[in-house]
This record gives sequence, structure tokens and C-alpha cells, in this order.
Amino acid sequence: MNFPRNTFRFFFIILWIVLFGALLKRDYFIKSIDIREEQIIKRSREESFAGIYFQNERIGYVKNRLTASGSDGYVLYQDAFLYLNILNESHLVDMRIKASLSPGMRLRDFNFHFTSPFYKMNAEGNVVGQEIHFSLTTGKETIFNSIRLQNPPYLSTNNRYYLLKQGLEPGDKFKIPYFDPISLSGKDTVMEYKGREKILIKDRVHNLHHFVETFSGVRINSWLNDEGKVIKEESPAGFLFIAEPEFKATDIKVKGKEILSSVSIPLRGGDLDLTGRREIRYRLTLPADTDFDLDKDRQKLEGDILTIQLEQLPASVAAACQNFTEELASTPYIQTKNSLITDLAQKETGGAATDHERVKILSGWVYNNLEKRPVLGIPDALTTLSTKIGDCNEHAALFAALARNVGIPTRVVAGVTFYEEAFYYHAWNEVCLDKRWYSVDTTKNQFPADLSHIKFVEGETSEQVRIAALLGKLQIEIIDDKQN
Repeated sequence: MNFPRNTFRFFFIILWIVLFGALLKRDYFIKSIDIREEQIIKRSREESFAGIYFQNERIGYVKNRLTASGSDGYVLYQDAFLYLNILNESHLVDMRIKASLSPGMRLRDFNFHFTSPFYKMNAEGNVVGQEIHFSLTTGKETIFNSIRLQNPPYLSTNNRYYLLKQGLEPGDKFKIPYFDPISLSGKDTVMEYKGREKILIKDRVHNLHHFVETFSGVRINSWLNDEGKVIKEESPAGFLFIAEPEFKATDIKVKGKEILSSVSIPLRGGDLDLTGRREIRYRLTLPADTDFDLDKDRQKLEGDILTIQLEQLPASVAAACQNFTEELASTPYIQTKNSLITDLAQKETGGAATDHERVKILSGWVYNNLEKRPVLGIPDALTTLSTKIGDCNEHAALFAALARNVGIPTRVVAGVTFYEEAFYYHAWNEVCLDKRWYSVDTTKNQFPADLSHIKFVEGETSEQVRIAALLGKLQIEIIDDKQN
């Protein structure tokens, strides 16, 4: 089965959407700063709009509205619409949330909806103390789960006047626990006040308050006016929000610039011929403020030189590793314990004598039975099993669910791989056999994965978003000729 370049290029779009959600989440989820002042609530009642831009073209908008719910609190509505030009086809992404707030602006409950071509997601939940209990529906079943935050969640609006009331000085930092309704995860962010800054926005100079938020190594910049209104926000993924009146914000280019054209990473230093190689060395140039654990498993990092050794697969009788609870766990997006996953895993591996054989059977099944086609959504195993469609993300999620189901510790990992003269962002798996981790790429049908796979992160979407810090900054150079 051929795997088109789009299968690799599309991994970037998932990161793009998650980062977009990370910008949104501060407009509705969880500030640990005191926001009880009535004037802040009054400022936030009016409807507001922000245009969403990519490479200077407006491709979507966000609408916020806060209304009173009697004397018992408030209801926040936020709608976001994106038109993404992917391979010269326009794809609509529709994200909507409705949330109930207490009189003190604490989050009580929420409903979140995500719709795109070939993908739908619905999540709803309520707050009990410091926990958020939620349900997730993407395929045939509804998954129930919960996460615990460090503080009871607050819900802020797009007006962040409360930040300016804290008496912050340039350089002051504070932590914010948040809940992201797209990846359904919670994680601390660190926000720093940079002070006032003159910035040019749409041919006009503004003197604004500059804040920098950092989460998972990704930096998001926001600029507020003296009333606390967010005038501009931007992320490393190349998109930004600009506060605008409704008639401007909703004037969208339905087919703007093609957004995949800038995601490849050219290889420097010569051609990449992996035929017969057991080892390769690359020189990596990384952004100074990033922190990736590259010196692990088959990778060895010395300075800026990364050496990758192709794994020698274990004997056919190799057994699954023990005591890897997390790598065997069922999650909202890797539904390991689902009956459909169990039925398929048991059917396909019922005649297998060893765990090594089970890995080969399941990886081969995923490769041969999924149509290599991009899906614009958060990958989950159950939906992928139902549609039999997916790019590298869906392949990795489904294989992880199947392999974990038969007792094989399995990771989802992400980084880059080489295809047709360039590197592209990509996701694959690792399995643990006989106390060692081995790479498995079910999109390429490789076990182990070839030497062009460079791993940067381990984990699902909430961890993979860290790769966004590399966009436009990562450089890869091959530094030795074929000699292994």
C-alpha cells in the first residue's frame, strides 16, 4: 500500500488545531487569580469578536458572549470557526462551548463540540471540588473520565482586566492550572508579565501590556490594552487572534493560503540513503528555549550530534515487559479496554505463540486495513477502527490500543521522519519486549522504524503539542557519508 506525502504532512494540522485550542482555553478555563470584582463581570457581558489570521489572511473568527443566569451565575458562549486550505481544498473546523459559571465566576459545567470533515467530537462535564468529571463521544461509544487540578477551576472571559489589577511588575511570573477541552487534559502554564510594549497592529501603533504564557515548551504572546481587553495573541504555529468588530472578524477568506506548504524540514549535508545502514548521525539545530529528551532508547545525543542505531529485533520468543502500568493503560483516546478493540485483538492474535508475533500481526493488520487518508481531528482508536481511515496519528492510536489490549506495553511517540527529500512531522509507536523498547511505524509498515525517524516526545496529543516549539526553527544536517 502506498503512503502519500499528505499522510506525513497532516500531522502538523493536528498540532495546529490543539495550539488553537490552547489559545481559546484561556478565554474559558481556569485562572487561579482572584477575579471576584463585579466590574470585571460587567465588562465581560458584551459580545465580542476576534479575527483569526494565518500568514496575514483572515481564515476564521471567535465570538464570545457572557449572559446572566438569573441571580445564580452566568453562562458563557464561545464559538470558533476556521476555514483551513489543505491541499487547495477548504475544510471547515467548528468549535463551540457553552459553560455555566457561579456568581464568583467558577466553572460549574460545560458542553464542548468539535466538528470537521470526517470527524465529530462531543465532550461535556461538571466540576466537583478540584476535579472535572467529563464524558467524551467520538465514535460509537461514550467514554467517562476525570482529571484533578491543583485549584478549583475559574472561568475567565476574553477581558482580562483582573491581570492588570494584580499590581504586576515586568518580570513577574505566576502559574495557571488549566483544562483543555480538545485534548481533555490539565496542565500548569507559566505566565510572565513583560511590561508595556509598543506594537504595530493593522497599520496602527498600540501601547499595550505584554504577557507571555509558556506551556509544554510552547510560548504564546498576548497583548492587552489598559481596560484588559485582549487586542492580539499569537503562537509559534503561525496563527494569531486580533480583536475586531463583527463585520471585520466574520469577513473570512474561505480559501486562503495553503497551510501545509511550510511544514517540511529540508535535509542539509547531502542525500539520505538508508540502504543497509545500522547507524546514522545528524546535527540538530534546536530553538534555545526548548527541552527535549533526545538521549534515550536507540538515540544518543552528544552536544548537537544525534546518533541513531537501528534496533536488532529480539528473538521470536521475546516476551512483553512487565511493570509498565501507564503504557498498558486505557485512555479517553486510546480505548484499550473497549469490547470492539478486545474482539479484534483477540481474533487476530488468538493463534500467536509469542508477544513478538503478536506485535507483528497487529502492526501488519493496522497497516493493511487503514486507508491512508488525513483526518482533521484528535486521533482516537475507536473512531479509527470504525472508519478504517487515518493518517499517522490514527495508525498510532489504534495500534497502541490493540497492542496494549494483549498485554504489550506500547507508547505513542512523535517527531520527524524523512520522505521525498525532506523531513515531516510524524507519529509512530514503540513496544517493550525483553526489557527493551523497539520502534514500530504502522503507517510505513516498519518494525523497527528506519533511521530517519527522530523521536522528540512520548505521549498523546497533549504531549505532542510540544513539537510546535520546533516549527520553523528545527534544522537537520546529515554529517557522515554512508559507512555502516
